[in-house]
Amino acid sequence: MRKIVAGKLHGIHVTEANLDYHGSITLDPDHCEEAGILPMEFVEIWNKNSGARISTYVILGERGSRCCILNGAAARTCQPGDQVIICNSVYVHERELTALKPRVLTFDKDNRIVDRLTYSVARNVEGGYSFSILDGARNSLPVPTLVGRS
Repeated sequence: MRKIVAGKLHGIHVTEANLDYHGSITLDPDHCEEAGILPMEFVEIWNKNSGARISTYVILGERGSRCCILNGAAARTCQPGDQVIICNSVYVHERELTALKPRVLTFDKDNRIVDRLTYSVARNVEGGYSFSILDGARNSLPVPTLVGRS
């Protein structure tokens, strides 16, 4: 079994840091449902501003609120306005990898969804893997690569 990305909220902004609550991250159910993130599911959170990386579980906030609230000890790792990446994962057998299509949402500064992307892995003719990022119309987007290599 391999741990694989299942869904991601990429570049969502922290709306509040609540040190006095007893733990977790509070998210808008609309965002969670679109990305395939479940209530009580453990997620990884990566702070793009500070580089902090933490793990906690999801609780659902008010639908339509676009909230992203770090609670308890997690509140020490993020400040309101920080951009974070929130990622859930699943364990799959390698043979199931090509069937998995993780959903990735990107956000503006007000936590409105800007893009709905899908990650896709396929087998190539040599038996290796290829990786694609697809937009909402299933068009392939550029994947970052090393440029200027001699």
